[in-house]
Amino acid sequence: MSSSGSQHPDLFDSVHAERAVRSAPLAHRMRPVRLDDFVGQEKVLGPGRPLRSWIESDRVPSLILWGPPGCGKTTLSQVIAAKTSSRFVNLSAVLSGVKDIKEAVESARQALRMTGRRTILFVDEIHRFNKAQQDALLPHVEDGTVILIGATTENPSFELNSAILSRARVIRLERIGPSDLAQVIRRALTDPERGLAGLMHLSDPAIDWLSHTCEGDARRALTALETISLSVARQGTSEEPLSLDEVKAALESALERQPIPYDKSGEEHYNVVSAFIKSIRDSDPQAGLYYLARMLEGGEDPIFICRRLVILASEDIGNADPRALQIAIAAKDALEFIGLPEGRICLGQAVTYLALAPKSNASYLGIDGALSEVRESGALPVPMHLRNAVTKLMKGEGYGSGYKYPHSQADGENRTRISNLPKEIQGRKFYVPTENGLEKQLKEKLDRLSQK
Repeated sequence: MSSSGSQHPDLFDSVHAERAVRSAPLAHRMRPVRLDDFVGQEKVLGPGRPLRSWIESDRVPSLILWGPPGCGKTTLSQVIAAKTSSRFVNLSAVLSGVKDIKEAVESARQALRMTGRRTILFVDEIHRFNKAQQDALLPHVEDGTVILIGATTENPSFELNSAILSRARVIRLERIGPSDLAQVIRRALTDPERGLAGLMHLSDPAIDWLSHTCEGDARRALTALETISLSVARQGTSEEPLSLDEVKAALESALERQPIPYDKSGEEHYNVVSAFIKSIRDSDPQAGLYYLARMLEGGEDPIFICRRLVILASEDIGNADPRALQIAIAAKDALEFIGLPEGRICLGQAVTYLALAPKSNASYLGIDGALSEVRESGALPVPMHLRNAVTKLMKGEGYGSGYKYPHSQADGENRTRISNLPKEIQGRKFYVPTENGLEKQLKEKLDRLSQK
């Protein structure tokens, strides 16, 4: 009886476990369980690479896995735990607090004492841990009670404190390339146990399109594949590979308006904004429009975009084309007046004009040079001829003495040839016009005035 009673629960549990696996989402079922099954990330997991050596020699240090969604951060941590025979404890930084950290650490301490097994503490979205939570984790990472593997989509140098970073190796994971993503899709289509087991077939153009559309996100690709399979199941199986048009039709509701990856407060925001400004500065209107579209489609505040354009108009164009600042301000005014979506046209006009305008950073360098001088030399005395003789006493002290009214000068250029800088820095040049655009004329005039 006891023997029979002990067998039935095992059989019952195994049947239910198999059903649970089959009913799990395809993206979950297809997670690699071995290091050799891991697709992509050759830069960090290729033969002879440090991370692979650490895993294979069972000497994995604490890690911060940094990369975009769907690149395999969670999967890699599970593969590491299985390969190194470590306990695996999973925490979500969104749902866990200091209490959960303490409980996980205590269980890790007991396991190490009683069984000698180490514990990998995986913290998903670790960038969401506040300072108190990071501080609660720190001593236990430092003394080896847990091996920390944190996953983050954000730049760890911005989001994690320096103490955590100094005790962990940061591993940068890249988006999965289209060819690797195509391999993931083909494997899921044919895998008899965890995949779709030949339920349907996709044409090569359809696989190629899907591997590019999902933007390096394996989870998104597998979810899309599962959506297609459900559509095929309703229509009945067919040995004919689905065409590109059939795949697009099946995914119309699922992928047509997928939001592009753009976090207005995260690293992607800074990357795209940087590319936007640098493209316009480099006189590339095509790239400028592309990154403008990325920001608009990602939900960026259009007024923020206008502010960046106004800054660029003075910093990178300046007096080479003074109209640039006017156009940037006009684009802001027009956007506030008409709003989106029509306001995109005004932004597009401003971007293309600024990109093709002649460039000069002379005004930018000039004000920064003047500020540097003021900070170094302090408040130098204003020359007497520039001082305002408000009272008789001040006039008697020489205030305003020697001042010449520029409009009264005979040469018609309204320049007295008297140095207006404090005597300690006479001859200093802060504004040095370039030869670009209108500024070339300003340079010629300044040179002419300096020679007289």
